[in-house]
Amino acid sequence: MGDNLTYEVELNDLVKEYLIFADLEETANHFEKECKNKGKTIPKSPGSNVQESKILIVQDNILTAFEDGSRKVFFELWEEHIPQQIRDSQPLTQKLEFYLQIHFTIFPLKNSVGNPDKADTDERIFHFKKYLETRGATLSQTPEFLPFYALPFVPNPTVHPSFKELFQDSWTPELKMRLKKFLSMNLRAKNIPRLLSLYHQLQQQLVEAERRAAAYMKKYNKMQEDYHNLIGVTAELVDSLEATVNGKMITPEYLQSVCIRLFSNKMGQSLPQTIDFTRPGTASSMLRASIVPVKSKDVPLLPSLDYERLKNDLVYGNDRLKALLLQALRWRLTQSQAGEQRDTVLQAYISNDLLECHRSSQVRNFLFNLFNSKSEVVRQYTARLVNAFASLSDGRLYLSQNTVVLRVLEETLKAEEKDSITRENVLGALQKLSLRRVLQSTMIKDGIMFWLVNVLEDSDSLSDYTLEYSIALFMNLCLRTRGKCAEYASRVLKVLSDLLGHENHEIRPYVNGALYSILAVPSIRDEAKAMGMEEILWCFIKEGSSEMNRQIEFIIKQLNSEEMPDDVDTDEEEEEEDDEDEHEAMEADLDKAEVLKPQPAELSGEKLLTTEYLGIMTNTVKARRKPMPSLHQSFDEPLQRPVTPSTHRTTCTSPSEESKFYSQPSSRPPTRSGSRPTTSGFFSSPASKLYLMPSTVFCYIYRRHDYMTAFSSRPRIPRTPELITSPRKIKSSTIAPQFSQSGPQQTTRPNSAGSSNRSRHSE
Repeated sequence: MGDNLTYEVELNDLVKEYLIFADLEETANHFEKECKNKGKTIPKSPGSNVQESKILIVQDNILTAFEDGSRKVFFELWEEHIPQQIRDSQPLTQKLEFYLQIHFTIFPLKNSVGNPDKADTDERIFHFKKYLETRGATLSQTPEFLPFYALPFVPNPTVHPSFKELFQDSWTPELKMRLKKFLSMNLRAKNIPRLLSLYHQLQQQLVEAERRAAAYMKKYNKMQEDYHNLIGVTAELVDSLEATVNGKMITPEYLQSVCIRLFSNKMGQSLPQTIDFTRPGTASSMLRASIVPVKSKDVPLLPSLDYERLKNDLVYGNDRLKALLLQALRWRLTQSQAGEQRDTVLQAYISNDLLECHRSSQVRNFLFNLFNSKSEVVRQYTARLVNAFASLSDGRLYLSQNTVVLRVLEETLKAEEKDSITRENVLGALQKLSLRRVLQSTMIKDGIMFWLVNVLEDSDSLSDYTLEYSIALFMNLCLRTRGKCAEYASRVLKVLSDLLGHENHEIRPYVNGALYSILAVPSIRDEAKAMGMEEILWCFIKEGSSEMNRQIEFIIKQLNSEEMPDDVDTDEEEEEEDDEDEHEAMEADLDKAEVLKPQPAELSGEKLLTTEYLGIMTNTVKARRKPMPSLHQSFDEPLQRPVTPSTHRTTCTSPSEESKFYSQPSSRPPTRSGSRPTTSGFFSSPASKLYLMPSTVFCYIYRRHDYMTAFSSRPRIPRTPELITSPRKIKSSTIAPQFSQSGPQQTTRPNSAGSSNRSRHSE
């Protein structure tokens, strides 16, 4: 019942809003009255009355300009309040505008006492000619309007028979009624109620989920069929090998038939019968080729944009235009194809300084103003766009060139009191920026760790996204010597020990990593021993959870260690940046729960950009930075560069080694919130919960031989396939099949394709 009461006020407001939208005013009044009698709250929504008043004022101003013959004022209001999409694409609107142009052209002839002012008449005729040559040209082939193209050239239209209708007393009032009806329909277009928006959104999600489920089921059935076929072929090959050991030879015809069965499903039913599988190396080459990722097709680059005009409208435009532009710019980045298309978009943003990051004064005037907008949607969409930038290596480099950007993000993070989408995205951006050492130092100096501890103390009230990114950012920062939190160690230890038992098991790798890191400080070890940390840790060691047990055991080992901490951070460390191209993935959360829905006939997304902001040659293609060569150092050496969990698995493990890092699902002690089984480890990135959980968490890994052995896990397959940015490169085995005239000989078994054919997890 408590949960129902939490949302009761909002639900009542949704119901009332829908009833009013559906013109069920009597029902809405009864609903409001009954709620009042039963003590249930319905918030007052004066916003609709204010909006209605504004619409009436605009309508009155337009009609007044029509009656007064004020052409300039009328068309300024017309263009401001009637969407361009309606003016350009609706035939009825184009016809009405044509007659309105005629009205203002002949206005002095119909309403002047005596001779009309010649200068005024000539000016009106000039504007009408200009209209006929531009916007009015589309109606030049319409018989209804054809005679009016001669109007500017007739000396005295009042007596010309073709224009007799225009000068009748009824023509102007009829046109005014048409205008009034048009304004009522287009100015008073009702906003779609939130209840209806939620319904449409859920319907779309359901359709998309069903489509994905059908596609995945089809893939699953195909995989199952291939698996059964593979098992059958494998069984026959094992029998053949046993027969070979006993001296029986394999015939070429048999090998040919087995290979045809093996490849028929993979290559379709049109497998050429001319392929000679008995030729040495043919079958093995085809097997290796079958698991090589298919090269992506060439993707066209997106059109260039006028970035100066874009930035100007982001500063001086109204809030709705700002939100639509921020959304469209983000979609251009998140929904572009990974590779050259996305790289070109990002480089165009950076080279044209879209976020005005090059100068500190501009940051204050641009990003600061957007983050401090009165519109919550503008603030949220600004945060989403910055988070999208931070998801890419070059984007992080762009944002980090000016520490004022970081300070603006920190101020916004602290100013957002509730766990909002704005705060989630700012937090996500900061977490990704923490890959860069200089920014880590700034965050630590600015007290971000203290803020994180305050937030994590009330972890049960946080969304999964905020919780996971908060603890991941905390871990990144506390891996630095300056971020060990020795001055408030007891609070940090209590928070981390509470998080060990949290129902969200995806945070365990980061909690464990943070604990292991701060326990390197002797004073924190003493504080932990005083609060009985070892006993707390032993409570989390359970049977059947070998991976988590190893992690806990190494934390306990660190707790009881007598080692002194490493040397403090040096200036040389500050100069070394740890960011690499490999830390790149666009998470689904960037585009989740869109609150801005375009109105009918309103431009949005890519259509808005290419219609209103098309530019010339503003795209710049920059060669991607080559990633630093992998440092093939021993596991005994500490890792010198930041890595994401998935990147660390790729660069630090060979296909043959990966099997060592497989783990079984681990069970955890029950918490006050309950518990659920999961598979996670220190090198696992958080699983992507559709629309809810972060798909990317960037972490530092503090690598030592013991720690590497304990804090490692099997790579997880993301639940949202769209997050996989690029297929993992397959390292084909270098072991070639051996042949001899005496028959097959035993060879070293090649690495399992399963360990090298897994798709690379997108951070």
